[in-house]
Amino acid sequence: MSQDQTDGGGSGTAPPGAGPPDHPELPEYAERVLDVAELIPPGRVMTYGDIAEWLGEGGPRQVGRVLALYGSAVPWWRVVRADGTLLPAHELRALDHYRAESTPLREASRQAEGHIPRIDMRRARWDGGTGSTGGSDGGADGPADGGPVDGGPGEEAHT
Repeated sequence: MSQDQTDGGGSGTAPPGAGPPDHPELPEYAERVLDVAELIPPGRVMTYGDIAEWLGEGGPRQVGRVLALYGSAVPWWRVVRADGTLLPAHELRALDHYRAESTPLREASRQAEGHIPRIDMRRARWDGGTGSTGGSDGGADGPADGGPVDGGPGEEAHT
């Protein structure tokens, strides 16, 4: 994916139209992050930390930064926070995508601010395997250390 395919309005905090930094070529790490985001099937999600584990490099913040700068040309809404909350300022756009793709959601309680649902991480989280169901399939294509993929212990470490 080349830099000219993005407009900087990805899933992060960069304002739409701000554009990525002026680089002649997309950084290698960014290219790798975007490639993983493109692999996530419709209706499924990976966390920022899952992608960092998959790559064996960087961390959730680095993945988030890549998506903020370059993510508008990939399905950025499929890369989420580990707790399933929708990205502030992008909730409604993402929610439209989730509903169109039948991504499992957990409806918000009436006490929740704005009544915005969350991703049902137990059902929607994708481990990188070829199966289309939630949870780990034990495939070698998942996160590098076989880390949690279905809301198990340690999920809170990813953002």
